[in-house]
Amino acid sequence: MFRAFFSLCLRQQPQTKKFVPQSAKAKAIHVAGNVFSYLVVILLVMIPSLKSGMTWSLFSFFPKRVTRPRATIGALLLLIPALACQTTSVANLKTPGKDPVPIYGYEVVHARPHDPSAYTQGLVFHDGKLLESTGQVGHSSLRRVELETGKVLQKVDVAAPYFAEGITLLKGKIYQLTWQDQVGFIYDAWTLEKIGEFHYQGEGWGLANDGQSLILSEGTNRIRFLDPDNFEVRKTIAVVDGRSPVNELNELEYVQGEIYANIWHADRIARIDPRTGSVVGWIDLTGLLARGEVNDEEAVLNGIAYDETNSRLFVTGKLWPKLFEIRLIRKF
Repeated sequence: MFRAFFSLCLRQQPQTKKFVPQSAKAKAIHVAGNVFSYLVVILLVMIPSLKSGMTWSLFSFFPKRVTRPRATIGALLLLIPALACQTTSVANLKTPGKDPVPIYGYEVVHARPHDPSAYTQGLVFHDGKLLESTGQVGHSSLRRVELETGKVLQKVDVAAPYFAEGITLLKGKIYQLTWQDQVGFIYDAWTLEKIGEFHYQGEGWGLANDGQSLILSEGTNRIRFLDPDNFEVRKTIAVVDGRSPVNELNELEYVQGEIYANIWHADRIARIDPRTGSVVGWIDLTGLLARGEVNDEEAVLNGIAYDETNSRLFVTGKLWPKLFEIRLIRKF
């Protein structure tokens, strides 16, 4: 009798440590269903016979009529392995589904000069140099910058009333966002000549690309993927760390199949799965710029560029006097 019940319990347990996450609703339904089943078993075993106060057994291991006390004891004994199954099942539901999101620190490989008047909104590595978008109305620009010295080699002003934002380079064209005007500008990557405009809904913050789509952040936890031919939205992802939305996504960079995103007013970068929106890692850049080197409260970390050929990662900030090449080191 008990061997059958324990076999049932064993069959219910997973054969590996892999955990399939379940929602709270699914867990509640699972537990309620098991409890209901056990109550039915008890009631069926203890159904009083219509004759002489006796109880009829419904199982093969109660072949004859038994008295009420014995039936009660039998039902309780049946309940013990059932409860064991239920306890184990609930414990499995509480097992963590996956390892915590990894956190990375950094090692500074090089610190290079950066224009301390540049209100950096976008950064791209191209042909050994940097392309940089700077913001603020009346001071916005698109620049080509010498990596080693921070010298501005070429500059195109973005006239008022536009507040320039993120940029990306795709198929020989530079795409530049503006903050609240719902218009972007297109430039030739070699000459920086303006060759077109495009439009989009909502605010523009950060911009990157995966070789196929323009990837746009808007200051929320949403990221949109735009068709570069007609600028229609191909898909939208919501960025979450576990179940918590990650808001104020700012400058973006596409790095080895992940989206790297600055978080406005935070010394950290989110590493995002572009398929699901899940945060797959955090880069903690606390202390990268020494205290006292900037005094403006808006002089925050913003600007990520990646040299794909040499696997080099560059970061800077608004009004920062330095640009850093860093190497990531996993902390935990």
